Amino acid sequence: MKPGRCIAWALAAAWLGFVVSPVHAGDRDEGRGSVSVGSAAGIPWEQLTPEQQRVLEPYRSRWNQLPPERQQTIARGAERWQQLTPEQQEQAQQRVKQWRDLPPEERQKARQRYEQFRELPPAEQERLREGYRKYNALPPEQREQLRERWQDMTPEQREKMKERWQNATPEEREKMKEKRREREQRGERGERE
Repeated sequence: MKPGRCIAWALAAAWLGFVVSPVHAGDRDEGRGSVSVGSAAGIPWEQLTPEQQRVLEPYRSRWNQLPPERQQTIARGAERWQQLTPEQQEQAQQRVKQWRDLPPEERQKARQRYEQFRELPPAEQERLREGYRKYNALPPEQREQLRERWQDMTPEQREKMKERWQNATPEEREKMKEKRREREQRGERGERE
């Protein structure tokens, strides 16, 4: 798989997760406290805190015309944004820029993959998240080898690999991993058995 496609999927998942992840907000305090985003009504711009208004400045001119559900989704994202560290905010801004720079077809593919992911059972979603965390923990050289191996496969070989992995027991998966490590140590990158 091309590195750009891995990045596109990750960006889409991260961005969409950032925007739609629920953040539990408290009730609105007297004056200009935090606005509760749990109700179905819209949120007038004037009721947003100064911090929320700063984060949501790009929406200011059209905020009051947005549907209430959209306002609440965006407000949840703003609340979550405020909870991020400056480093996390910088990373998120970079991901958004990368997302915007993607061609429309790639963004559409990423959205479709994200929707497919959301339709999976929670246990399967967690299994995929764990696999992604493990993948990211690998040294860059090993990630590159895996990407190259995947890219070199035909669609049929990829499908066969997916099926084989999904149907394997945990013990069989460990044996498959061990065989792969042995091949990598010997420098083999040929066809799978």
